[in-house]
Amino acid sequence: MNAVAARISAAWRVLDGVPDPEVPALSVRDLGIVRDVVEHADGLEVVLTPTYSGCPATEAIASDVVRALDEAGLGPARTTLRRAPAWTTDWISDAGRSKLQAAGIAPPQRTDPAPAATAQPIVFSPRRPTPACPRCASPRTERLSAFGSTACKALYRCLDCREPFEHFKPI
Repeated sequence: MNAVAARISAAWRVLDGVPDPEVPALSVRDLGIVRDVVEHADGLEVVLTPTYSGCPATEAIASDVVRALDEAGLGPARTTLRRAPAWTTDWISDAGRSKLQAAGIAPPQRTDPAPAATAQPIVFSPRRPTPACPRCASPRTERLSAFGSTACKALYRCLDCREPFEHFKPI
């Protein structure tokens, strides 16, 4: 492996350890918002796609990414925002979905079985069934609120174990 490839590979490993500030059970890589890492003559560029254009955590994520790469000796680094194609919950990795489940947050259902990193038309689909309880796996759940601790999650309750839980909304 050449030096550039090794540096980029090391950067991806570092990004595995940068938690999302709003859903710290996931890294920014698990969440799928890191689109690319590019080597330039003046340092690394990390391309990020925010979960939505008004995400209040975007600046904190960019700062955390640069700090982590600097602390790992991979700086200088900078971030670039790429808003198109728009982020979708289909970009959450399988490991990220498992981490959400383990943290008691029902992961979003996939909206596209083979997500693409290219522009896709928005498709409005019929209402999906309620998520299964991440604690007891019961399908008998009800939505308590359209919003949980963050705008990207909704609050649900299991009708069997009676435990409340959050569901990461699919978009």
